Amino acid sequence: MRPVARRAAGLLAIALLGAAVLVAVLSGTSSASPMRIQITIHYSHYDPSRITVPHGVPVTFVVVNTDPIDHEWIVGDAALQQRHRTGTEPVHNARPTEITIPALTTRETTITFDKPGVLQYICHLPRHEEYGMVGWLTVT
Repeated sequence: MRPVARRAAGLLAIALLGAAVLVAVLSGTSSASPMRIQITIHYSHYDPSRITVPHGVPVTFVVVNTDPIDHEWIVGDAALQQRHRTGTEPVHNARPTEITIPALTTRETTITFDKPGVLQYICHLPRHEEYGMVGWLTVT
């Protein structure tokens, strides 16, 4: 290979490598992985029962039900919680903020909260809220 061709090939390789690095850096910043938070259900209680997350960032909640009975994880404001206290939906999975976790299973849901505030997560199956199946979610 002639010296001019060798130099051109070297410059081309450097340019391609630089472009590949730039693409990797830019794609890494625009599509960050969601934050992951595990909530364990044990003896009809949530652990942790208080969580803080930032608004505008995807958060994946991994809800692990270690109990031999089904539970719900309904996150929302006071008005939503009141609707669920008298609701008739037997199973929740159509909305990311309302999921059913069958006995001895794990469910994941990803939510991006659009504004700061304080929400609750509650299991509305009969007597579960009264037993203490309530948690607080602060969105900063």
